[in-house]
Order: sequence, then structure tokens, then C-alpha cells
Amino acid sequence: MVVPKRVRQFDVRSFLESGGVEKETIAFPPKAVIYQQGDPAEAVMYVQKGRVKLSVVSGGGKEAVLAVLGRGDFFGEGCLAGQSVRMGSVTAMIATTVLVIGKQRMSRLLQEQPELSSLFIAYMLTRNIRIEEDLVDQLFNSSEKRLARILLLLARYGRQEEAQRIIPKVSQEVLAEMVGTTRSRVNFFMNKFRKLGFIEYNGDFRIHDSLMSVVLHE
Repeated sequence: MVVPKRVRQFDVRSFLESGGVEKETIAFPPKAVIYQQGDPAEAVMYVQKGRVKLSVVSGGGKEAVLAVLGRGDFFGEGCLAGQSVRMGSVTAMIATTVLVIGKQRMSRLLQEQPELSSLFIAYMLTRNIRIEEDLVDQLFNSSEKRLARILLLLARYGRQEEAQRIIPKVSQEVLAEMVGTTRSRVNFFMNKFRKLGFIEYNGDFRIHDSLMSVVLHE
């Protein structure tokens, strides 16, 4: 998440983890379902550590991965806008700890804490921009470019204070769902990226800045 410097000075993580905030802290093992599509939407959640996958399932049973979120990310915020049920599912990809804040309590915090409110609005705007970029990416870019962009996003490329060149291994099935292609195509491009020295993987993925050349290449 990219936010203005003034807003960044507010330490949202310390604030949310403080004893003064009413919340529940829940630890989830890998592959645990945090909530399912159709569950009551009653709380906003914040990733304290770990990584989660947001997905939706169509009426025909086809799953689409919408996003992968990590430490410092919010999800489940739709309840603040009147959503009564969850529009998608969230699953822990690795061992993950989540702070759960009831929607009424979160609404009060946003009213009482201007700094938190500013950061939260910036986060939502950034998320909206990301959704628009994903749509453009899906409509106009090749599978190879889409895969490269997703890997860079997972590594938080361009966010100097958060950049992670090593990311936990993500299955090729999940990457295929995010890219909108087949696992065999993902496997082909991953091997290509590795041979070109753009990535390394042996358990975890190491993403090199040179992978950006795939996204920029016309």
C-alpha cells in the first residue's frame, strides 16, 4: 500500500495491536478458511502476519483468485459499506495471524481517530486503483505479462519500505487462477523466467528487479 508521507507517520500496526483497541486475535494454520463466501459480514480484518488468498466461486463452481494479501493489509471491509454477507472467501496461504475488529467498533475508530481514517481511506483508494489495473491487465496484456506483474505485486515491488524479494511459495494452480490461464502456461513462463535469471525458486521464490522488463516490454 502506498500512502502519503504524512499519513505514514501514524503507526497503524502499533495502534491496532495496542490493548486499547477491542479486537480478537486469531491464528490460522496454512490452508485454513478464515471466512467463506456467503458468511455473515460482521467484522473488518487486518493481517498481522502471514499471507491470505481472496477468491470467489461462480454459480458453476469455478473459482477465481482476486488477490493475495499480506502483513499490514485489511480485508472484509465491505461490511462497513452495508454488505450483510461475504462476497468472497479468504484462505490462509501460510501460517497467518489476523486481528478481527467488529464493524461497529471499526466504524467508531474511524470516526475517533483521524489518522487511522486517513490511512484507511488511502488504503481503499489504492485497492480500487489496483482493481482497475488488474482489469486493464486482464483485457490487454498477455499471460506472460500478467504473471510477471502478479509476482512483482506479491514481492511488493516499488514499495521501498515493504519490499520483499523473497516470497513464500505460491502454487502454480493459484497463480494460474490469478492470471486467468492454465497451469501449463504458468509452468512454461516460470521456467522461462528462471532461465533468464528473473526469478529463483527452491521452496520460496526470489524475485529479481529485472522481472520488471517483462512488464515494460512491448
